[in-house]
Amino acid sequence: MAESEVHTPRVDAASLAASVLDEEARRQEEQSQREQQVLLPDDLLPGVGDEAMSLRDAMNVGGRSTLILLFLLGVVDEFPRAIRVLAPDIQESLGVSDTVLLGVLGFGGVTLVLGAVPMAALADRVNRVAIIPFMSVAWAITTFFSGMVVNAFQLFWTNAASGFGQAYRIPVSNSLLADTYPIQARSRVYALESMSRPLGQLIGPLLVGSVAVIAGGVEGWRWAFFVIAVPPVIIGLAASRMPNPPRGQFDQSAVLDSGPLEVAELEPSMSTALARLRKIRTFYYLATGVGVLGFALIAVPIQFNLLLEDRYGMDALERGIIEASMWVASLIAIPIAGRLFDRTFRKDPEQMVRTAGAMVMAAGLLFLVALPIKTLGLLIVMMALAQATISASFVAAPTIIAAVSPYRIRSQAFALLPVFVFLMGGFLGGLVTGQISDAYSERTAMLVIAPPAALIGGWLIRQGSRFIRRDISMAVEELLEEQKETAKILESPETVPVLQVNNLDFSYGPVQVLFNVGFEVGQGEVVALLGTNGAGKSTLLRAISGLGIPDRGVVRLNGRTITYAEAETRFRVGIVQLRGGAGTFHGLTIADNLRASLLASKLDPDEIERRVESAVSRFPALAERLGERADDLSGGQQQMLALAMALAQEPEILLIDELSLGLAPVVVQQLLEVIEELKAEGQAMVIVEQSLNVALAFADRAVFMEKGQVRFEGPAAELLERGDLVRAVFLGGGEG
Repeated sequence: MAESEVHTPRVDAASLAASVLDEEARRQEEQSQREQQVLLPDDLLPGVGDEAMSLRDAMNVGGRSTLILLFLLGVVDEFPRAIRVLAPDIQESLGVSDTVLLGVLGFGGVTLVLGAVPMAALADRVNRVAIIPFMSVAWAITTFFSGMVVNAFQLFWTNAASGFGQAYRIPVSNSLLADTYPIQARSRVYALESMSRPLGQLIGPLLVGSVAVIAGGVEGWRWAFFVIAVPPVIIGLAASRMPNPPRGQFDQSAVLDSGPLEVAELEPSMSTALARLRKIRTFYYLATGVGVLGFALIAVPIQFNLLLEDRYGMDALERGIIEASMWVASLIAIPIAGRLFDRTFRKDPEQMVRTAGAMVMAAGLLFLVALPIKTLGLLIVMMALAQATISASFVAAPTIIAAVSPYRIRSQAFALLPVFVFLMGGFLGGLVTGQISDAYSERTAMLVIAPPAALIGGWLIRQGSRFIRRDISMAVEELLEEQKETAKILESPETVPVLQVNNLDFSYGPVQVLFNVGFEVGQGEVVALLGTNGAGKSTLLRAISGLGIPDRGVVRLNGRTITYAEAETRFRVGIVQLRGGAGTFHGLTIADNLRASLLASKLDPDEIERRVESAVSRFPALAERLGERADDLSGGQQQMLALAMALAQEPEILLIDELSLGLAPVVVQQLLEVIEELKAEGQAMVIVEQSLNVALAFADRAVFMEKGQVRFEGPAAELLERGDLVRAVFLGGGEG
């Protein structure tokens, strides 16, 4: 008996664990099947299967000026990073340690990425070209002031300001190139523009090293800052005359029969765009892999220059010559990579991503072999090969991003790469590497950091190859849906629904909870959203109101796309949600609750009072108690107050989550009377409900959800004929 009592729980636990594992395996299998359903054939994927296009033909289409000017901006943009050649001179002049110096110089990268995201959001909203001259002049001025600092604290701030001034280049340049030149030559265009980096790294060290030597003395490094502040002013002002191409024009022309669409939409918000981008798995793995690689990209060059001075006794000019010569291999590798990635993308996008990841991993192996080498010549050659391999792999990055990111938030997608590189690698990597260097040696610090960073980073990039076809398919699907709906709006504008949801997927982390959800709400229509607990009803309302970001799909209000607008913007244009049981401020009076709901509306006091009186007039039980606190009200009266606060916004569409939940029948009846009044006045509403009887009392149509999918959409009365669905809905009462 005792033995049985001991062993039975173990058997039960084992059975339970097996059931959990089986259920998870089943869920993953279903998820895989759903993902396969999203995949489109190659002839619908932009750039895949197309004929090759030469760089000359691409420039005939988009012109030469954009590519040339962005190339020159890329060259001079690298000059401030060549200052690391002068790191030993700056260290001696200011009297700082390796850790402090690396932290100060690395923080410029942090401000670069902190500025890149808002700059990208701005570039997705305004004329991108207009940003270039303003920011070029700004970072030139701050670079000039870097030559005048007298301590590490001042250098910290001037270097930080210079980094912020350069923040525009990556998102703006890559976005302009994607929209100026055809997809068929996109990798070659990016390869040519990418050559500006090694060319800038080749010219920059020679320039700053020469200037410092010519100026002479311990303070000669200051003149290097003065000199490199001049070119960005000249080129930036010249770039102001570049054309600003239509966003996504080649992506649209590759997919659609017509030209670029004129789509009515709210401007994409920064937070919503970034949240959406994180859910694009190819992009997520690419950005994470590049971020890990950043530990090697930023810290290693600075440590290498310190090594050249400490172990090999080289001055600034000699270090500049060596660093410049190391970029020659990259200048050779990048155009080769451009041709390779163009060809590979046309044949197999997955292979392009795998190849890029493999190149990064190969660089890790080269670092592992090179760094222990004591012979200077061989060490330089091996480090140059590792650097060239990484430079070649980066040619694929903008092509991947342009392919998988929605065109209207593409600038922000490009901005995230420097965020991961500099924030993860540039600053954190610099501090860690500096501490190892101070404790041991520069060579040890590089050997500990660089090989693992490249190997892990490359492996992560390769993992993203599994998702690129699906992610491109989702971007194409969005364009096709957009074309279809635009045509419908033009054909019959009077039938445009107040609210439209199409192809909506939503996940919490790795767990998907909404699957291809779609429905519409017409003008003046009331829709009941039905389903059991866990069906996804509240999650759907969150996605509509902007409180949750979908993985896929589109949301429209009166024909305007609001998919990338933040919750506050959606609220201002008329999407108002009443959350069940949490809609009032308990410490305020009824009147103050109503006024507080309008604080952000910027209405004049008379209009606020008019709306308060109009809203409360629907609820006689509240009108007589305006001076009482909300927490003195019953649960039903608090629900009435919350509804009055929502109505004070005069919404385009009202979303109500759990109308009858936990309320007495008499209160439910009073609320239904208000709903009927609103319905008669033409107020569009979506009301989550678990009681079919309650839903039939107010709804024109019903949408029934089960396990995150729409199982029924139609007149509410017809739902009664679906016995299989009716059994899932609570009949009678509102306690659902």
